[in-house]
Amino acid sequence: MSTLKVGIASYEDMRARTMAIARGDLKPNADDPKVWFTSTESFARVLSNRNRALLATIAATHPVSLQELAVSTGRKSSNLSRTLKTMERYGFVNLQRGERGRIRPEVPYQSISLELSLNG
Repeated sequence: MSTLKVGIASYEDMRARTMAIARGDLKPNADDPKVWFTSTESFARVLSNRNRALLATIAATHPVSLQELAVSTGRKSSNLSRTLKTMERYGFVNLQRGERGRIRPEVPYQSISLELSLNG
């Protein structure tokens, strides 16, 4: 497992960066953030204490289904599913589809690193 690097930038800055990369004006460095949030507040909502505990539980127990995870965490399946889909969009979890419609969550990173510029 490795570290996922996350950055904070305004929507306009993210768009400008993406366009510069598409034009070939900017070549991203290997250590640049792979995931971007528009604010520290949005980052904190997705990776709240409760959600970080959820990621730790998934990494430690390797549940075979969302139902098993719901039982072990005491969270409702519907809320758990919604939370995990949000975290999947950011790459914090992988949701593996299995037999009979089972979804198995996996945590692909050992840690998440936040890069926050104080100049913008």
